[in-house]
Amino acid sequence: MYSLLKNLTIIEASSFVASPTAGLYLAQMGAKVIRVDQIGGGPDYKRWPLTLSGDSLYWENLNRAKKSVALDLAKPEGRALLQDLIAKTGLFVTNFPVDGFLSHEKLTAKRPDLITVRIMGQADGSSALDYTVNSAIGIPFMTGPADLGWQPVNHVLAAWDLLTGAYASFALLAALRHRDATGEGQEVRIPLQDVATASVANMGMIAEVLTTGANRPRLGNDVYGAFGRDFVTADGKRVMIMAITPKQWAGLVKVLRMAPEVAILEAAHGVSFARDEGLRFTYRAGLFALVEAKVKEWRWLDLDAAFFAAGCCYGPYQTMLDAALDRDLVRDNPVFGDSENPSGLSYPAAGSFATIPQLDRAPPEPAPGLGQHTDQTLTDLLKLSDTEIAALKSQGLVSQA
Repeated sequence: MYSLLKNLTIIEASSFVASPTAGLYLAQMGAKVIRVDQIGGGPDYKRWPLTLSGDSLYWENLNRAKKSVALDLAKPEGRALLQDLIAKTGLFVTNFPVDGFLSHEKLTAKRPDLITVRIMGQADGSSALDYTVNSAIGIPFMTGPADLGWQPVNHVLAAWDLLTGAYASFALLAALRHRDATGEGQEVRIPLQDVATASVANMGMIAEVLTTGANRPRLGNDVYGAFGRDFVTADGKRVMIMAITPKQWAGLVKVLRMAPEVAILEAAHGVSFARDEGLRFTYRAGLFALVEAKVKEWRWLDLDAAFFAAGCCYGPYQTMLDAALDRDLVRDNPVFGDSENPSGLSYPAAGSFATIPQLDRAPPEPAPGLGQHTDQTLTDLLKLSDTEIAALKSQGLVSQA
């Protein structure tokens, strides 16, 4: 946790991954992010993975460092309270529909300089999820074993949701900088489908298929355009080995003591692999066979030490449980820390990804209980009295956990 954005108060009304991720990143940089949910929880409040007692580890971790307010958004009075909170802060992150009571037009009637960052599925307002946008841009036909044929393979990580959330937090700060300079607010719409499509375009993939007239074939674990694949050591450890830069390639050749064999391959093809990663990809079949044979001569711990000393680029394959128990990755990593959790479980919690050497990194903060900060928020932002809040509770409009 850092305090770089400590002067910002942001209302978040959202569910699932992308929009809560935007709020999470802003909160981890010090913003006061107040998530507003329906009393009893929104559609993601009990999303898997769940604890044995039914608490959502998903919700608990995507909402760290936030405040929580619970309102009855099915009633006009509850919706009006949310509109008032948004107007008071002037900063709003949501994935609710573009029309309805949270439309930017209606909100700016109460706060003309409001900044709304609205995460959408499709640009036309129709719904989409990470898996549906991923299926539309061709990635599943590039994923999986090389001999799989014309069968799509979905990815497991919600990559487009996470990228959209990160882009949304960036967009809010860009819009805020504009407002600081001009006094003008605005609505920034970020469709998930556009993030996915534009991202693959930024990687040159759209240009590639349009100029070649052909789809990129499945490559299994081969890395496209560079030297990279998984190999197995003498004691059965599977390792991902990469060599993109000349330094990485030189280190790999040195550690595996394969300079004579590489020279023979270079002479046979009339090329030099030292500085051209494309050539290492083009002639990867011979290079892979050579590296595969060499790696099989090493035990993992010895290879790990030699690769590390030579500055090679590599990583062992681990299960997620292996990774969670890996002290370097988690327990001894300053990104993680201990935190109380609403579920009552104890496990390493992730804080801000950024390392800022000039600043101390505070431990990660816990997620709130649903509605934990309702009374405090209504008092601080809307200046409601205890009597007024009690009246709202008696009407079932607000809830305090």
